[in-house]
Amino acid sequence: MPISFNSVLIIAAVSVLVPVVLGLLPRLPVPGAVLEVMAGIVVGPSVLNWARVDAPVEVLSTLGLGMLLFLAGLEIDVERLRSGLARLAGLAFALSAGLALAAGFLLRAAGLVNRPVLIAIIVMSTSAGLLLPLLKDAGEAATGFGQLVMTAAALAEIVPILLLSLLFSATSKTVGGKLVSLVVFVLLIALIGLAVAEVRRVPRLDRLLDHLERRSGQLRVRATLTLALGCGVLAYRFGFASILGAFAAGLLTRIIEVSGREPNREFLAKLEGIGFGFLIPVFFISTGVAFQLKGLLTDPAALARVPLFLVVLLLVRGLPALFYVRAVGRRRAAAGALLQATTLTFVIVATAIGVQTGKLTPASAAALIAAGLLSAALFPAGAARLLARPGRRAGAGDGAGAGDGAGHSGGGGPEGPPPPEPRATGSSPGQP
Repeated sequence: MPISFNSVLIIAAVSVLVPVVLGLLPRLPVPGAVLEVMAGIVVGPSVLNWARVDAPVEVLSTLGLGMLLFLAGLEIDVERLRSGLARLAGLAFALSAGLALAAGFLLRAAGLVNRPVLIAIIVMSTSAGLLLPLLKDAGEAATGFGQLVMTAAALAEIVPILLLSLLFSATSKTVGGKLVSLVVFVLLIALIGLAVAEVRRVPRLDRLLDHLERRSGQLRVRATLTLALGCGVLAYRFGFASILGAFAAGLLTRIIEVSGREPNREFLAKLEGIGFGFLIPVFFISTGVAFQLKGLLTDPAALARVPLFLVVLLLVRGLPALFYVRAVGRRRAAAGALLQATTLTFVIVATAIGVQTGKLTPASAAALIAAGLLSAALFPAGAARLLARPGRRAGAGDGAGAGDGAGHSGGGGPEGPPPPEPRATGSSPGQP
């Protein structure tokens, strides 16, 4: 039976249309990823039935998910996680984890979910990639507030991915076996990182990489993508979801290629071009194509869970932002609460694993994804209004350092030295 690429073509056309819409409507307060999922719902079986998730779409979508997690790992500033900001963000995330577990068990007691721990892991997540453009547009990316939010978002990506991999995607039957597999996997990743770092110190290799940077060889990009694929396969061999390996590869690339040196903007732009130019939109749009909208609309119980899950997201990730009031002021703490409660990517990943392993019903997964879509559509818009309130100068009167609006660019790190981070109780200022 010949392979059809009709669905791939439809999804590719949608991936072109979404940024055109965003370009024509620059004030539209909806992230591109949300529009892509919504467009996928429209062209999928739920509405127009133009596209479906067939074999070619499935392959490209899986590659897009891996690239998305790789770029998410590349976005993590490891140095910042060792700063005073991490202590304040970590305290807030610890409260989030406790609230998430309480919410999960309360939902199970009410008969709404069967896997409270999985629900807890999902609702404690934040989509850092959706926050960075908003912070940059608000001129907050390089301020103490912006870096605090991004540090908190980084923790809310790393920890849920590790917990999901350990508790729900690992194939080992016992907890001890899962822990041993995770430790061995992490050690192997560390050894790979040390080996690659040693090779990168060879001056001749640097010259070779620079020589091939603008030629058809593209050695730096090929080697990086091979590293991402290798880590993904390694994670799968150890019984974990490949997303853990892709995320780890992004962290390794960040440490080896970015930390402690001037970021190679051209190299980072090429990786973003491969990911956000095609593969990642395919993942988001195909998620919309596969979304069970009809099933959700015809199931009143599942539909009623959507606003409930949305409130849970806001409470679990928003309430801990009270810790930020003393450091950044009430207005920015409220904005931080909305930003931290914004999640979509991890919800899609976790619900897919939950459905595949039988831990989640398709109706519950659809309700969680719908809540994630609403959080990504509503919460950043509310935060933007708080950050753009007239009569207040960015960084003034809120206890946060002023910034010039220059921030991270595609995971490339800060452009120039960042301002001092806000003081947190019991911590001293440091450089993120």
